Amino acid sequence: MMKRRTGLLCLAFALGALPAAAQAPYPDKPIRLVVPYAPGGTTDIMARTLQEPLSKVLGQPVIVDNKAGAAGAIGTKQVATAAPDGYTLVFGNNGPSAIVPLIQKDVGYDPIKDFAPVSLVSIAPLTLVVHPSVPANNVKELIAWAKTQPNGVEYATAGAGSFGHLATELFGKEAGLKLIHVPYKGQAPSTMAVLNGEVKMLLTTSSDMQDAAVKTGKLKLLAVSTAKPSPLMPGAPTIGQSLPGYEAVVWFGILAPAGTPAPVIAKLNAAIREVLANPELQQKFVGYGGVATASTPQEFAAMINAEVPKWKSVVETAKITTQ
Repeated sequence: MMKRRTGLLCLAFALGALPAAAQAPYPDKPIRLVVPYAPGGTTDIMARTLQEPLSKVLGQPVIVDNKAGAAGAIGTKQVATAAPDGYTLVFGNNGPSAIVPLIQKDVGYDPIKDFAPVSLVSIAPLTLVVHPSVPANNVKELIAWAKTQPNGVEYATAGAGSFGHLATELFGKEAGLKLIHVPYKGQAPSTMAVLNGEVKMLLTTSSDMQDAAVKTGKLKLLAVSTAKPSPLMPGAPTIGQSLPGYEAVVWFGILAPAGTPAPVIAKLNAAIREVLANPELQQKFVGYGGVATASTPQEFAAMINAEVPKWKSVVETAKITTQ
């Protein structure tokens, strides 16, 4: 009888131990980090900068997978419909992760409902520059001058539906200005347009071309778009100092499919925070035009939840579409 009872106890112990043995700690295999753009762009470069240090912290390879198309919507959709197990993530930004679903039809995902934000990675300011012929040296003077132009003020962007397009429309809306959109095919052509005086103003992320033009006086830098002064543009005031409440930043971050377990999100978040705390990596991000910025999952979610309705209002008011 005692022998039989001991056998039953051993069997019960073995059965009880099976789930723990079968469920290995996360992660126990490679993690796929989808970049929804072609290789070589800023989003791709940032993701690849995180790749090796994240792999070391997590103890598993992080594989960057470029899935370009539809302004980032194709790769982002793949992650939205992936298994919510923490092994498929997207390195997003507020293009496909907030704005693209507002200006494209049927992208196949909801930017809020279909994702579990993990952490911010970087924030980049936009810079407001004007041609030297514009009689303004700050945002207040620009607004005052623009209001005297009966035909409005032409501004350049990298294309219809680009973040610069939405950010400039928001600026015009909040300042009460008549602005005329002149889209170009990319950042370099739009910067050249302001340099040549084809248009008067440009609100975009900084570039080597733009920085050089500002230093030589061929463009005037009036302000940055962040809520607080940016360390990337020392001494530059914010647009919000002249137009209270204005803020428009390009953000980059990592998101998982909705339903990913909270402990998995927490482990990924801790790994990202550890990696972004490295001063050498922070300096690399400065070279990419961004400030390495970690967040809690809750902070990142709140940011996206605020961004979508904000830009939806701009899209609807300005009737912005890429269709």
